[in-house]
Amino acid sequence: MAAKKGYLSCLDTVKPVRDALEVINGKWKLPIIISVAVGNERFTDIQESIPGITPKVMAKELKELEQHQLIKRVVVEDYPVKILYKPEPYTDTLTPIIDALKQWGLNHRQKIFHPEVSRVN
Repeated sequence: MAAKKGYLSCLDTVKPVRDALEVINGKWKLPIIISVAVGNERFTDIQESIPGITPKVMAKELKELEQHQLIKRVVVEDYPVKILYKPEPYTDTLTPIIDALKQWGLNHRQKIFHPEVSRVN
């Protein structure tokens, strides 16, 4: 009976984590979110801030982030028409996660490349 209870409590964590990773997983989604969140609004500005991303992939990822209500595509009726990408207020809920991932990444890099001075915060 105890094994069954442990299994269920594991699923209580695994399922929502998988849901979250489904939205932000991949090589480009978090860099795009970060780029837009720091103020890059135009397609070319976002692309230039993320080395290696192709326009086709970025367009696909922006569309998916828009479907998940993290990025808003704004059409400015001007001549020529401008397309801007802005973070939705919901995107702010990712800030502590991004900060935690950043800190973990810095600590992990330190641990792997400089284990003699490794520290955990």
